[in-house]
Amino acid sequence: MRLIIAEKSIAARRLAEILSSKVPKVVQVGSLTVYDIGNDTLVVPLRGHILNVDYPREYNNWRGVNLHQLVDAPLIYSTSAKDITDALKKLAPKAKRVTIATDFDTEGESIGREALTVMKFDANVDRARFSALTPEEVKGAFDKLVKLDYNLADSADTRREIDLVWGAVLTRFVSLTSGRLGKEFLSVGRVQTPTLALIVDREKERRAFNSEKYWVLGALFHKEKDFEAAHKTKEFKQKPDGIYEKLKGAKEGTVTKVTKKKKSLKPPTPFSTTDFLRAVSNMGVSPSRAMNIAESLYQAGFISYPRTDNTVYPDSIKIKDILKKFLQHNEFKDHAAKLLEQKKLTPTKGKKKTTDHPPIHPVELASKATLDPASWKVYELIVRRFFATLAPVCELNTVRVDIDVREEPFVATGQTIISAGWKEFYPYSKTKEVLLPPMEEGDIAQLKKLDLQEKETQPPKLYTPAALLKRMEELNLGTKATRPDILSKLVFRGYIKGTKNYEPTEIAFAVIDTLEKYAEDISKPTMTSKLEAEMGEIEAGKKQKPNVVEDSRRMLGTILTELSNNREKIAEALRAASKGTYTVGKCPKCGKDLRIITSRKTGKHFVGCEGYTEGCDVSFPLPQKGKITPLGTICESCGLPMIRVEVQRRRPYEMCINHECKTKASWGKKGSKGKKVSKGKSKQ
Repeated sequence: MRLIIAEKSIAARRLAEILSSKVPKVVQVGSLTVYDIGNDTLVVPLRGHILNVDYPREYNNWRGVNLHQLVDAPLIYSTSAKDITDALKKLAPKAKRVTIATDFDTEGESIGREALTVMKFDANVDRARFSALTPEEVKGAFDKLVKLDYNLADSADTRREIDLVWGAVLTRFVSLTSGRLGKEFLSVGRVQTPTLALIVDREKERRAFNSEKYWVLGALFHKEKDFEAAHKTKEFKQKPDGIYEKLKGAKEGTVTKVTKKKKSLKPPTPFSTTDFLRAVSNMGVSPSRAMNIAESLYQAGFISYPRTDNTVYPDSIKIKDILKKFLQHNEFKDHAAKLLEQKKLTPTKGKKKTTDHPPIHPVELASKATLDPASWKVYELIVRRFFATLAPVCELNTVRVDIDVREEPFVATGQTIISAGWKEFYPYSKTKEVLLPPMEEGDIAQLKKLDLQEKETQPPKLYTPAALLKRMEELNLGTKATRPDILSKLVFRGYIKGTKNYEPTEIAFAVIDTLEKYAEDISKPTMTSKLEAEMGEIEAGKKQKPNVVEDSRRMLGTILTELSNNREKIAEALRAASKGTYTVGKCPKCGKDLRIITSRKTGKHFVGCEGYTEGCDVSFPLPQKGKITPLGTICESCGLPMIRVEVQRRRPYEMCINHECKTKASWGKKGSKGKKVSKGKSKQ
């Protein structure tokens, strides 16, 4: 018997349909559904990783285990999907050949090896590598089978083990030291923490920023039509009272120069994972959700593999054939036909060229009617980006008009589109036309109005998801596959808030400030980047997994010693910050702080008054699911504090803590969730 190992159920079904000469037969092996494609061959689905890496059970007691021992403690791999491992063990004695057909990346190689480990099979193993679940790609991969790359698998497992050890040791230290345990523990991670430090440091820059005044001088002219111009000195550091007085009463200006140029805007480059995530996050889809959607589109056979650094289409991609498919698509047929009219299709090229996977691109037609709105949004973006990379440049006519008013220079600029080029295919990038009236040197333009505006310099902008992903890539923080999840964890753990812009919370400041002061290496990208580079050397066969894991443990041991030597100071800083995090407002009865409290007996959350020791009995119930964040605002109706509730995979909502408030939806009743917060419109 031959077994073909797929990464997930949907991919297994797709592979079976492609590889079978007829409709594949569904077979049950225990409780696992597999696909019989004939010729004594079964396609077996996994569920991602089927082995979980963890510490032995005796190390699970946070309070009872010495953290220095935890640094060097052994790790074990245990079953995390018993139905799958039971099926693999049952099939193993009959197997004569195993083909690994998981996603082709480090994780996919590791997942494939896990199946072999469970089966205790290593005699006749091969590997199918493909970048899209299309008949051509899959059949081509099975015609050219290769060996499993154990270096890739080792690299993935190295990352899993290092991240587990670092996360466990540092999270336990910070949580125990601060007294934040249970659901409210403070997580610290090898990649997560330096990423959070970027956000905190940016907010520190903003808070330390000293705005400076400057002035801009504009003018409204008329010649056949009104048009605007600005003084040639774009920003005056001192208020230009003298110039303004000089120009008062002026009625006209003289055109001294007209400069016309043609400008070309190049089409965008093909989508790497990071470029894709940056583009989709600008459309309001979070990076983690975008990756989940892209993964589903890939497994359904609609797009190529979504985890890639490549920005150059390989010669093996039949671009014209893909475009021809879209001639049958109602949404895209006109644009596809227009691209096919070109004498030659010359795609753009980015700076990165790799050989594992091509840039993200469509491979099959998907219907708007059958995809959910978010999936269609992502699919359409990928299709239109693919079209844009094949389209001509966008051509513009630009004009600059210099106008003299009493020897003061003003400049008016305009632009018109000659040919929209790629922008016709890619509506996410828009170019605004600014039309100026026809003017020549020596013409007189009527001066209708002067406009002197006082402005202030602005602090650095908050990180957007797109900007942060780019910065993480530049600093080699995480991988294209892990970065979206890192951002989601920071939000869910209460370290950052906001969706369009990331703003750190007070506990984030406390954690980063503390670590920067007492163990700076944790909060800087240098150490993490070094480990990422070593994992890259494992992939290349230049380093061995045990050596890199051991090296990381030594680094962690040094950091833990630094932290332990300053435990009391760290505890004081973190506990002070935690208190602020739990305070929702003032008690309406005694004026003391109202705080979020977790009952030691029941584990339930509620809001209680700090004055309970002095007899104050004010308390309010809270929703028991989700993360609760004080908003620092009060209810317009009853004057009690407002909170924000975030439950994973659901839209967040805001509510008053007073369950008797007449304006607040009753969250205690089925189907009622308080005031929902639309994306991008949260008060956070």
